Amino acid sequence: MNEKFMAIDVGLKRIGVAFGVGQVVLPQEPILRKNRNQAARDMSQRVAEYGVNVLVVGLPLGGSSEDEMRRRIEHFVSLLEFGGRIVYQDESLSSFEASEIYTDTKRDGKLDSMAAAVILKRYLGVV
Repeated sequence: MNEKFMAIDVGLKRIGVAFGVGQVVLPQEPILRKNRNQAARDMSQRVAEYGVNVLVVGLPLGGSSEDEMRRRIEHFVSLLEFGGRIVYQDESLSSFEASEIYTDTKRDGKLDSMAAAVILKRYLGVV
């Protein structure tokens, strides 16, 4: 059985989302965040819809706000209805890498989902 992965890049306004099976990773439509409960419901629905077994959560390591961001992200993850495995992956420079791939400057969340794809590729060891 192929595991199905979903990676998320949790932000204050948008949550970038990427889906992966095997070595294939595809950015998905981001989740717009009105409030954390709505975002958690939408995210829970998305993982169920895709039949995800492993949720890869981007976590910023290093930097002055690491503890605060970790607390916020772990709290958000605790709100999800998800029975699979949750792993945390360093997301350092993922947005920068994504901006080199996706150069459109619109603030529509596609960059966030591209960053989630970078995070998932790192986790899977796909470069």
